[in-house]
Amino acid sequence: MESLLLYLWALFNCLFGLPQVHQKKPQTSPPLLQGHIPPPPAPEPITVIELPLPPVAPSNSEGSCSSKVNPARTGCIGRTTKIQSGNFLPDNLHVLSMVHFIGAPAAPDPASIFQGEQLIIIKIDGTFFANGDSWRCITCGVPNHNSVGATSKLDYPQAFRDGRRILAGANIIQAAHGFTGDDLTPDQVHIIPIRWNTSVDGSGLGGSMREMRLHPDDVHLGWSAFSFDTGSLGQYCYYGRLAFNPSPSSGLPLAPRYDLTSVNLLYDPAASQPLAVHPTDPSRLLLNASAISVGELRGFSASGKKVTYVGSPSESSNIDVFAADLVTGAVHRLTSHPEFVDPVDLSPEGGPDGGAWTVVMDTRGMGRQMFLAGLRRVPPLTDLVTVAAVASVRNNGYRRFFQPWLIDRHGDRGTYMGQKINAAGDGIPGGGAINDPEWNGMADPKWSGDGTRIAYWQALTRPPACGGDNPLPCYASTAQGGRTSRLMVAHLTSQRAVARAAIEVAADVVPWGTMYVPGAAAPKRLLPGPGAYTLLGRAAGWANVTLVGKQIGGPIDGVKAEYHYFSDDGENVLRGLERVAAWYSSPTTVNIDWESDLEQAGPDAGTKKTSPGGFHVRIDILDNKFEANGTLTTVVGGKTYLQPANGT
Repeated sequence: MESLLLYLWALFNCLFGLPQVHQKKPQTSPPLLQGHIPPPPAPEPITVIELPLPPVAPSNSEGSCSSKVNPARTGCIGRTTKIQSGNFLPDNLHVLSMVHFIGAPAAPDPASIFQGEQLIIIKIDGTFFANGDSWRCITCGVPNHNSVGATSKLDYPQAFRDGRRILAGANIIQAAHGFTGDDLTPDQVHIIPIRWNTSVDGSGLGGSMREMRLHPDDVHLGWSAFSFDTGSLGQYCYYGRLAFNPSPSSGLPLAPRYDLTSVNLLYDPAASQPLAVHPTDPSRLLLNASAISVGELRGFSASGKKVTYVGSPSESSNIDVFAADLVTGAVHRLTSHPEFVDPVDLSPEGGPDGGAWTVVMDTRGMGRQMFLAGLRRVPPLTDLVTVAAVASVRNNGYRRFFQPWLIDRHGDRGTYMGQKINAAGDGIPGGGAINDPEWNGMADPKWSGDGTRIAYWQALTRPPACGGDNPLPCYASTAQGGRTSRLMVAHLTSQRAVARAAIEVAADVVPWGTMYVPGAAAPKRLLPGPGAYTLLGRAAGWANVTLVGKQIGGPIDGVKAEYHYFSDDGENVLRGLERVAAWYSSPTTVNIDWESDLEQAGPDAGTKKTSPGGFHVRIDILDNKFEANGTLTTVVGGKTYLQPANGT
């Protein structure tokens, strides 16, 4: 290695002149573990099956789910209606899924209860319930008096470890004797709302929560919530304790509910930030890769000791997932591949904290984000204004470019980028094979409690993401009834089943967060103010950085970074200019003007360049429809990465 470094430094001297060395080359470490990094693991043998779902009704019309379509008269779903798989019940033999029933007959027909958004459990072992179905609806027909104040959304379903409760949306579904017995009836099920108090006097419905995640101790929850400070869409994440309130006297609903107490905001403006002004030299910027920056909460480790989240980029335009210890705040970067990752789940086995494996939904292998993030080691400076747009390129409207990937606990390294879970098949677009690229991975993949299986679901590409004015072809679904959703279970056949470990109840207070005060506005995220700065490479060189904003304390509207022989790792040297400006035409629509002329020498050599006149993109971060003028092109390892065509 030392001889290689000497060669590289000699090469850099010939190419660029000898850069000034600022400090000793930093020690490298893998994303999760310090010390020796083993070679990548051999591929795991994996088999994938598709789980049965309710049959497809021919239309949305009342009564279209006839006995001819479903002889058991247990409901039908639509061809294009959404499903969403959840995790496994504690027996590891049933998977949760939200479905949307259609075509039920009118009341008082007993089958009229199979209508709308509902939660089902599905057997994964080929066996059946007493009525001959592989699935059972557990929320259909629940009496109104058993669901006072419950919300209709049942997304991201997650079973409690006790087997008697399920988190679905902002509700907890309860059955005293569990959900798998054939004698379960709707009147035995209760759907109880969850309330987060956000008002000073405790009045009202409480705060709006999204993508709630159950802590393994069955006591705490994590969630995300949108904010609209600075005139654009933002988000903060929270952690709180579930407390059953049988007879509330304030707030809505005035019905039995779970209140979230001891709520922590997972952000502290007084703590170290990912990018900050040097405390003693206001002309310098500092990057802190160990700073906690919970952008969107994704879940918890199997032990409950860590929270997982999408965090502030460690490299420019490279969106990754991280884990932070709930007590110490120690941060681990779980992924580093330049493609986009979001949904993540850590396996239950592999040591006292679990996590021998990470499963993610990722665009890796698709080339979707490589024109943005393919040039490695670029500091995340332009991300101050581009991160919302960059993150939105991963989708095209409803279409995701995700597929499920298995990564060992040491993370991405060298040429190892994990193992594609659904690699088997002929790969023919529209053919319906396990690896059909037209079936797109969706959120969230989930491990079974014994660590041997992974449940995930997919959606088929459909208009307007294909066909019509879109140059991409559409393919007919080969699934039952032509449905465009499917639920899969991957079996890691060589993995030994592990028993569930006892989980210690987590503390109510997260030391690195701040206690949430009802009614208080979320604090502004601290960023360096407008001005001219210098960022020193950890190994060599520097960057002149200009941050543009209309006022001190307001949002940053533009970034200019000029790199001079910049190196953080002592092996790659970056030079060139990048300039971006951003403005919002609505709270969710960002417009980016981008100029880039970057060149890097070293093991990760490459270029990132815009066309004359620059690259200009406009994208709604909720719709995710890519429209651009000009080009942004990245060349790495002799391979050229281009942006997607507009509308694709």
